[in-house]
Amino acid sequence: MIYAVVAYSVYSCGDAIIKGFGQSLSIFEIGFFIAVFSLLPALFVKPRGERWRHSFQLVHPRLVHLRAFTGVASATLVTYAFVNIQFAETYSLVFMMPLFITILSVLVLKERVDLTRWAMLALGFVGVMLVVRPGFRTLELGHLAALSCAFFGAATTTILRIIASKEKRVSLIAIPALYVVTVNAVLMAPTFLMPTPTQFALLAISGSFIGIGHLLIIAATRNAPASQVAPIQYVQIVWAIALGAIFYVEYPDLLAYIGLAIVVLSGLVNVFIDGARTRIAGRFAEYRALRTGPVTNITEVQGPEV
Repeated sequence: MIYAVVAYSVYSCGDAIIKGFGQSLSIFEIGFFIAVFSLLPALFVKPRGERWRHSFQLVHPRLVHLRAFTGVASATLVTYAFVNIQFAETYSLVFMMPLFITILSVLVLKERVDLTRWAMLALGFVGVMLVVRPGFRTLELGHLAALSCAFFGAATTTILRIIASKEKRVSLIAIPALYVVTVNAVLMAPTFLMPTPTQFALLAISGSFIGIGHLLIIAATRNAPASQVAPIQYVQIVWAIALGAIFYVEYPDLLAYIGLAIVVLSGLVNVFIDGARTRIAGRFAEYRALRTGPVTNITEVQGPEV
């Protein structure tokens, strides 16, 4: 749990640094340097028994490359949102990702979703509408970018659920990273400006924070169930409000605070429902094992005698 708290906190700090660049650098240049520096910590977590040179030995090449593309799109769009709209608003729209994941899981994975989950997702949508309030204020491209980021992030997660057990982990790390670096390098070239020493240092810090956060999330999920790690993500809302107020003089109004609280509440209820179901299923499996185990053992012992 401590790993998760630190991970999502350093993620938020890295995102806040990105927001500070504003229009001084293009979003592609920011994305390029962030991607490069975030890869440095990942170089130390290569799975044993796998080699980087085997990254392109793929079982489902189209899906792997599609996931890499959606990952690039999501990262680029959220960078644009960070530098153009309020920090807390960006996070509220990005947290629409569970809704898109659920819709894609029904349409693509043919999963069944019960009424409770749909109700919580609808409640989360209401919370986002209270934060953004379309029709009552001018919406910017940054809002659309954050919402699109949520969709592409959901697509990335959905594709990963299909291919994760079939592809090498080095492939799932190296190919998306190659896409991010290459695409941003090409798109930043026409308007490239050499970062100042201060900007370069901030890019290095932000990228390292994001890379370290990734390693900490891996450590968290190895030491605690996903149902316990997932709720910690909502600490980013708190960081967004605090960092936005301290560094960027962004103060959400009362309706926005209510909307953010609803987003967090709906997300937590969904996660805890999933966690409870997982625990119940696990305990039922243990109960069945205890009941059937001794009988099976007796049969195995008595079989040869009969």
